[in-house]
Amino acid sequence: MEQKNNKKTIRSWAFFDWANSAYNLVITSTIFPAYYAIITSDKDDSTIDYVTFLGRKFINSALYNYSLAVAFLVIAILSPILSAIADSRGNKKVFMKMFTYLGALSCCGLYFFEIDTLQISIVLFVFAAIGFWGSLVFYNSYLPEIATPDQQDSVSAKGYAYGYVGSIILQLMCFVFVFFPSAFGLADGAQASRLSFLMVGIWWVVFAQIPFRHLPNGVAIAGRGKSNVFTDGFKELSKVWKQLKHMVYLKKFLLAFFFYSMGVQTVMLVATIFGEKELHLPTEKLIGTILLLQIVAIPGAMLMSWLSRKHFGNVRVLIGVVFIWIGVCITAYFVHTELQFYFLAATVGLIMGGIQSLSRSTYSKFLPQESPDHTSFFSFYDVTEKVSLVIGMFSFGYIEEFTGSMRNSLIALATFFILGVLFLFTIHKEKDPQ
Repeated sequence: MEQKNNKKTIRSWAFFDWANSAYNLVITSTIFPAYYAIITSDKDDSTIDYVTFLGRKFINSALYNYSLAVAFLVIAILSPILSAIADSRGNKKVFMKMFTYLGALSCCGLYFFEIDTLQISIVLFVFAAIGFWGSLVFYNSYLPEIATPDQQDSVSAKGYAYGYVGSIILQLMCFVFVFFPSAFGLADGAQASRLSFLMVGIWWVVFAQIPFRHLPNGVAIAGRGKSNVFTDGFKELSKVWKQLKHMVYLKKFLLAFFFYSMGVQTVMLVATIFGEKELHLPTEKLIGTILLLQIVAIPGAMLMSWLSRKHFGNVRVLIGVVFIWIGVCITAYFVHTELQFYFLAATVGLIMGGIQSLSRSTYSKFLPQESPDHTSFFSFYDVTEKVSLVIGMFSFGYIEEFTGSMRNSLIALATFFILGVLFLFTIHKEKDPQ
């Protein structure tokens, strides 16, 4: 096994965030949701926008949420199986590649997304999400293998920082095409938006070659591979679940993480559609706002790492951040102006990277550090996150369809955050890793 804290290995690992975060910004946060909302809208603000998919009628934004919920459900089912194969053969990098190519090629296919190709485009959208999130379980499991516990906060934050910088660079390139399509011989902003999806796929594949070249393949665990790998993954999850009975702090943290993750990812995934549907903000302002949010997130992630390391500890910082998230959800319910939306977006930017980075490193610190079985533990972490996202996205979409307003869905998210912070409180007085 390679020596931990190797600068070249850590830098290569962080470049995977640089590569795939372009998907997270362009496809899930800015151009794609804005484009989706526009082409599925009837352009009448007084009516509800419906689309038909597989013979059923959906509110357009609810279909968007349900599609992502399906993607997360697929990942929750697949990742234990693939993690078991990676553990038995020591080839986790192979699966990182497989999901990367699936996601990137699906993004390239979205270049052909028009209202007439809605059916296949939704399928590609789901495949792109599966590719992105599926690769992360293997990417995250490298953290305790490449960094010692005292370095894991900063290394985790470095990954997110690389991701924000890389995604912003590509986003700015996409902006040029979207805002000035005629200068590049493009028909209109719609074609420029679709070109952005193609650029994401290419960017993702090209920069992923850096970690693919330099990261270790993984360590095969002795005794694995002699049984059925299609059931081994779930057996491993069951084993991790049994181990949690004797790992009190890790179990409490996972419960907290399960609930507040329902809110964190859902807010980030629906922010652009909320701005377009509820506030009727023009696409360029929405994209500019989300870009600002990404820029603010870089110092936010670093600040969280510094506060946890130097002053308060991981769990106390997470408690403070989750309280801010609760305030964000409640405030968003009452947002009606552009200025209010911009202020809220800046707040989300400061806390979104920090809570993701700190959650990953806190979980890593609670693990048995010398265990070779990190992929199974991170598979459990990933399944926990994906199941929470299925519930979060489905709840958001269902409440909107049931009540006719996305604002009511925000109250449910606030409830999830409250449950998360209650579990965090049960940890910080007993053990708070730094």
